[in-house]
Amino acid sequence: MDLRALTLFVGLCSSASPAEVRLVGGPSPCSGRLEQQRQSDWEPVRDQNLDWNLTAADQVCRRISCGSVVSLRRTLDQEPPQDLVTREESRAEGTPERPPFRVEITCSDSVRLENGTDRCSGRLQVKRNQVWSSVCSDGFDLQDAEVVCRELGCGSPSGFKEELYGEAPEWIPEFRCGGHESALLHCERSDRDTCSPGTTVTLTCSDPGWYRLVEGSGRCDGTLEGREWDEWRPVDYPYWNLRLARMVCRDLDCGSPLSTRRRETGSKRTWGFEPLSTASSHYKHQTSSGVIEITCSDFVRLEDRTHRCSGRLQVKRNQVWSSVCSDGFDLQDAEVVCRELGCGSPSGFKEELYGEATEWIPEFRCGGHESALLHCERSDRDTCSPGTTVTLTCSDPDDVRLEGGASRCAGRLEMKHDGVWRAMKIPNPDWNLNLAALICGQLDCGPALSAVNRPEYPQEDAWWIYPYCLHSALKDCLTVNHEQISDSLEVTCSDSVRLVGGTHRCSGRLQVKRNQVWSSVCSDGFDLQDAEVVCRELGCGSPSGFKEELYGEAPEWIPEFRCGGHESALLHCERSDRDTCSPGTTVTLTCSAPDQVRLVGNRSTCAGELQMKVHEDWRPVVDIDWYWNQNWTSAASSVCSQLGCGSIVTTDLEEIGSKRPMWIIQSSCFQSTLSLQDCLVLSDEARDSDSLQVICSDLLVQPNISVSSSRLEVQQQKVRVLLGSNFSIICSTRPQYPGGSFQLVFNSSSSTLNYVLPAVTHSAVFLFPAAEGLHRGTYTCIYHLYVFSHNFSSTSRPIYLIPSAPLMDLIIRLVVHLLVMVLLISVTCFYSRKYSVETRSRNEETNVVAELQ
Repeated sequence: MDLRALTLFVGLCSSASPAEVRLVGGPSPCSGRLEQQRQSDWEPVRDQNLDWNLTAADQVCRRISCGSVVSLRRTLDQEPPQDLVTREESRAEGTPERPPFRVEITCSDSVRLENGTDRCSGRLQVKRNQVWSSVCSDGFDLQDAEVVCRELGCGSPSGFKEELYGEAPEWIPEFRCGGHESALLHCERSDRDTCSPGTTVTLTCSDPGWYRLVEGSGRCDGTLEGREWDEWRPVDYPYWNLRLARMVCRDLDCGSPLSTRRRETGSKRTWGFEPLSTASSHYKHQTSSGVIEITCSDFVRLEDRTHRCSGRLQVKRNQVWSSVCSDGFDLQDAEVVCRELGCGSPSGFKEELYGEATEWIPEFRCGGHESALLHCERSDRDTCSPGTTVTLTCSDPDDVRLEGGASRCAGRLEMKHDGVWRAMKIPNPDWNLNLAALICGQLDCGPALSAVNRPEYPQEDAWWIYPYCLHSALKDCLTVNHEQISDSLEVTCSDSVRLVGGTHRCSGRLQVKRNQVWSSVCSDGFDLQDAEVVCRELGCGSPSGFKEELYGEAPEWIPEFRCGGHESALLHCERSDRDTCSPGTTVTLTCSAPDQVRLVGNRSTCAGELQMKVHEDWRPVVDIDWYWNQNWTSAASSVCSQLGCGSIVTTDLEEIGSKRPMWIIQSSCFQSTLSLQDCLVLSDEARDSDSLQVICSDLLVQPNISVSSSRLEVQQQKVRVLLGSNFSIICSTRPQYPGGSFQLVFNSSSSTLNYVLPAVTHSAVFLFPAAEGLHRGTYTCIYHLYVFSHNFSSTSRPIYLIPSAPLMDLIIRLVVHLLVMVLLISVTCFYSRKYSVETRSRNEETNVVAELQ
């Protein structure tokens, strides 16, 4: 948007100084070319950078009291203004050469939806006598709603309701539309003059979407057209493939793609598809010679699985997708479904308790030769075992091979498509290893060891691979175009050793291949030299750990390896003749991963721009899947976990204005791998891209807790303070972010108390005037901070505080206690001796008297 257009748009959104605008040259004051008043003159509003959109146009319609925007068009300005730079000046100054466009807007002059969440929803109002009036809901029906949605350029009505708005509706007559009218006021009306008190129509129309298929046999078949700025054009893209076609079929609610191709049509105006665009728009203006044709399955699909040839079976009836009851479903039915979806033969199907009532009850009775499931005969069954649905897996129809190598796991990469074997071409050689890893896995070989371009092949046709989807099914990445090449990709996979079930490609349970079957390795006798050979063979770092693990299955590889540590492959090592193994023990090995992750540009190691190190080179990471679904949570969680930073809080994009070398990552592949590094797509291209910011939960460092007192004794996590003395508990943290607060939590056997103070210079001091027995207990500091639009907290270690008496008092009390005890003992002894003497005297007197008698 040029400066004047930007000023206009700001003026439209501001109540302080609204811009004076008008629409001229149309059939009504609510349609035509947009003009703005400058002093006493009216001048056309020009859109030099194609930045005007429906939101800005809707502001214009509302500004001139013309309802909602219906359409926005641009026409090439035949008379450029004098103050615009010429083409020669543009070249000299480095500014764009794009010619200016005039903005043409059509508003609805009679109907609008007010106070909704978008322009296609809200309270229905019509204009009469230049005043907007709410519409009474009595008698308003689906046909009336369809006319309103069509008139506003929205989709079909998705809901309308009666709503008590708090004011009497001003439009009382009842509309009686047939549903085909172009405007609501073209419908017939009744003579009703009353309305239920305060009830108005609130209407929601569906958005017409970004795509449609035209000139085909139905809405799910035909030439792809895209909508931008409310203008529909054919879409063309040289790297079009099944993955992109699946996105279109899904958005159109049309099941799975059956086929797609690019057809030459001659030069015409099209939208150029931009899958990696950082702009809000999906397309760019262009003139091209091709269009995209897609055929989607409108009646059957496999849902909720990792690729298009497996999942829960659903059929469409009455425009609603319904799960299929598993009762009676057999192999012939499965063969028809797999054939209809363009997949291979069925490799498995099962009954699955899905947790919802099955909606499709009739039983299919296919012979196996039908072209579509709904062409099969059906029974009249109307019951089904509760909640059981069909889950089906068809074999992947892709045909891939490595030709001309020493084994089936090495050689020139070729693929069969449409019945033709051709070499495969990838645009950027840096992506070769990623493609090779996908191929090795599909061929049931071990990890990819190398991928090299060989130029010695003659000129020939090759299939092109779209590199940004290399972690999807390989067929999805194959473009509809092909061209001649004079080089070919040679791939070498490890045919003998692999690590499976680990956290990344350089860790896991060790397996070797024998007789084309992968076998776990017995841990008895496995040592460091053996581990070094495995790590070197897989292109990983040195072994960082290996252990014996009870895996729950008997190891199938019994002989003991006796490597010297210098061998290039594990199977090149000598082996013993051992034929026994400790029951169920296998080798689990971890090699150091060659790649690393970090977050930089912030005051915490747990927040900032995501960067990764590959081949000793640190670069920022751009996620090519962000603009498809912004579903980066699982991959970002891996970053936080790998850095020891807790869980993911949020991810965002930050605009960067310069080109720089980037690593590309495809986060959608994280659903099928545990390692972020496995999802890298290497490239040396400098990109003008946004910065991917990650914020983890352990953003704050652990705060410190300490006690200050004139008489203090510290023993590990126990602190003694003098009874009756003043003491302070100090909470502090390392300087990271300004502000925040400290919460001091006190726990004793009888109570829990909380004290809160703001953080001043990253600390807070909690004062206690006199230590008492009630202060005995555990104290913990919690630092709270609101930053990056989220609340964070971090907890200190606990300390245990014990109020106690002074040492001298204790000594005096001890001496007094001792003196008292001595005195008691002395008194006791005195009276004891006196009692003994008196007793003896009485006994002697008694004896004398007895003798005298």
